[in-house]
Formats: sequence, C-alpha cells, structure tokens
Amino acid sequence: MQYFDFKNLTESDYYDRLEGAELEAFQTERFREMLCYVAEHSPYYSRVFKAVGFNPDEFRQLTDLRKLPFTDKEQLQKYNNDFLNVPIREVAEYVTTSGTLGDPVRLMLTERDLLRLGYNEARGLSIAGVDAGDIVQITTTLDRRFMAGLAYYLGCRLIGAATIRVGVGAPQLQWDTIREMNPTAIIGVPSFIVKLIEYARETGIEPDNTSVKKIICIGEPIREDNLEWNKVGQYIRSQWQVELFSTYASTEIATAFTECPYGQGGHQLNELIFTEVIDEEGNPVEDGCTGELVVTTLGMEGMPLIRFRTGDLVRKYNQPCACGRNSARLGPLVGRKGQLIKFKGTTIYPSAIQQIMDHLPEVETYVIEAVQNQFGEDHIQILLAVKGDKDTIVNILKNQCRSHLRVTPEFLFRDASYINHLRNRPEMRKPVIFIDNRMK
Repeated sequence: MQYFDFKNLTESDYYDRLEGAELEAFQTERFREMLCYVAEHSPYYSRVFKAVGFNPDEFRQLTDLRKLPFTDKEQLQKYNNDFLNVPIREVAEYVTTSGTLGDPVRLMLTERDLLRLGYNEARGLSIAGVDAGDIVQITTTLDRRFMAGLAYYLGCRLIGAATIRVGVGAPQLQWDTIREMNPTAIIGVPSFIVKLIEYARETGIEPDNTSVKKIICIGEPIREDNLEWNKVGQYIRSQWQVELFSTYASTEIATAFTECPYGQGGHQLNELIFTEVIDEEGNPVEDGCTGELVVTTLGMEGMPLIRFRTGDLVRKYNQPCACGRNSARLGPLVGRKGQLIKFKGTTIYPSAIQQIMDHLPEVETYVIEAVQNQFGEDHIQILLAVKGDKDTIVNILKNQCRSHLRVTPEFLFRDASYINHLRNRPEMRKPVIFIDNRMK
C-alpha cells in the first residue's frame, strides 16, 4: 500500500476537484491498492477473497467491486481480531462504537491511522471554513473510547486552530469558557446546543453578543432529508446568529462528511473513502434516492473495511456543488435499518418522530419506545414529561403525527427524572432517544 502524506493539507483541494474519467481512475487505483493490502494482511478478507475466487490483482475498474461480498457489523463483531492487519503491538489506540444498535464494536488504530484521523477531520473542518485563526470549543467527550472527540482535537491541531476541551454537559462552564476564552467555533451535539441556548435564555446571556461565529453539529441531524433545516436546525438558527454546519460520520468508517457553507450535504473526501448507496437487494440506487450507505475505507492501516454496510440510510448527490467542489455529497441520515418500525401499515424511523417531539418546547423530555403487541406487531409508545396542560400538548402532538407520519403513537406520561434516567445511561456516550424492546 502506498503511503499517503497525512500531514500535508496543501494538495487536498486537488481531490475535491476530480471528476469524470480522472476521478474514476483515481478511485479505481486507490480501491485496488486497498484490496491488495487486505488480501495480504487481513486474515478475514484473505479468507473471503479465497472463498469467492477473487484476485485483487485483476481489479481493473470500479464495476469489478460487485464481485466482492459486503461486510456487515455482525461480521465485524464476530471476527473482530481477524480484521486487524498489523501485529497487535502496533496498535496505538482502541476505540469502540457507541452501541446504539447493540453491543459496541471495537476498532484498533495504528499510529498512521491516527494521522489519517486527524487529516480527515482537518479536511472536514476546512470545508466548514475553520482555519488556523479559529479557537474551537469542543463540547464532546475525548474519553470513554470515543473516536469523534479525538478526531476533532487532532484535526484542529493539524489545521493550527486553538482548542478548548470543555467536554460534555456543564452549561455554566461552557458559557464561562465562551466569555473568558472567546472561541470562534463550537463543536457539539445539536440537542446540547439547544440546552445551551435554553440556559442562556434563563440566565440572561445573549448568544449573539459572544465571539462564536460557527457551530459544527455532530451525532444528530439538523436538516430534513430534502436538505432543508429541520426543527432543531431552525430553532438554533433563530436563537443564535451563527453559521451552522451538519456532519455525518461513524466510528467504523473513521471518515467525516462535512457541509460547506452552501449546505447541500456533507462532502465526500475522495482520497479517504469510497461510497455506494444500495437498495434492499444490494443494487445501486439512483442519484438522490434513499438507500443504505456502503463504504470502503481508503488509507486505513489497522482495520480497513471493504464494502462495509453501515446500516445508515442516506441520499447521495453526485452533481458538482455551488462551492466549486466536485466531490459527491451525502444528505442527512434518514434512519437506520435496524430501527425500522412497521406501525399500522406505515414504515417509520424514530428520527421522524424525534423531529416532531423536538419541535414543541412544552415537551420537557421524552424517549421513543418500540414494542410488540399481543399479535407480534410493532407498536410505538412515547414516554414523555411536559410543561403545561397535558391534554392540550398531546392533542398538538397527535395532530403533528397524523400530518407528518399518517399514524399516531401512544403517549404515556412519566416523571422527567425517570425518562432522563432512561436517556442518560452511564454506559452510553450519547443520549438514548430510541429504545427497541421488540422481540428479535
């Protein structure tokens, strides 16, 4: 495998401008390079290639990738050590997924993978306009085996931007830090940014009178699947006059898709990842249509993945962006295959319900729960605590659900402390908004 200079950002613009035959030739070579590497070094992929009779040396064009089987999270979990391409002594960092859909999956990174991780995030932050003159306040955790916080820190270091590692929670500390250290950009989960705004309103802080000019959002969508602002995005923008950027990433792919100021989806980093979007049968969907994201990680040394099914449903846009980049873009996460609910003849993802719940300020806290009724059919119940008249609020929510979802979940009132206990589990790095209690 040829070694890419992950400390050099000066040529990154070249990869964003690639198009047509030049882009295909570049991607084909990078893909073939990775196939040859894992065939030699990965116990898992060498077995797979042998089983299907695939020879990486014969990979000549991107359509040849269809000869390769997909990899999924179950295989990554079951054969975890066999995905490692280096001796265990060369592992520099252990990280795990958040375990949203099951047990966390372990990923092992080499020193070179950490350089790649920092380069990846530096590229994404640069697309959002962050540069060496910025001071970035990171409100995500850098511990608990969490890759994202580490990636943002390494990316800022590579760009040359100053960092303030405040970590999660503590609204008062966040605002004290903003006042004392004058950050120009914040990285955080949208629901936490909402909490910061609410705290500011309660304590008389004026967000617009601070130094913050940009907010990079991670972990939760701030746009609808048509790329318009969703309710959370609308709320943040109405309360804080900042540039707001959406991102998409996951631990397994170790690569981020970050919006440019035109907000038309997160830009793919052509030198780091190859993407496909497929239907239920594994066939590619048309440009702009929803399908499951499949990725091949390029330049990974420790645990590269070939045709990895993320389980995430997205839209991919291949036409050039108004910013001048030709790289493909991913729209926001529509849902996760494992979270699909078939309720009263309608297919629903929890994210669609979340958009409705987050829109009503009287909803203090909630969780969405999927269960099965006595007939084995999916049923949705929402546990919530509210501020105000319960009947009025439920009627509003029911009307919203009928309008946007065509069906109405069951609403069950609970104490806020109980719901927050369900949402904020100590073993989880992110708030748990969806609980799947269906029989598997």
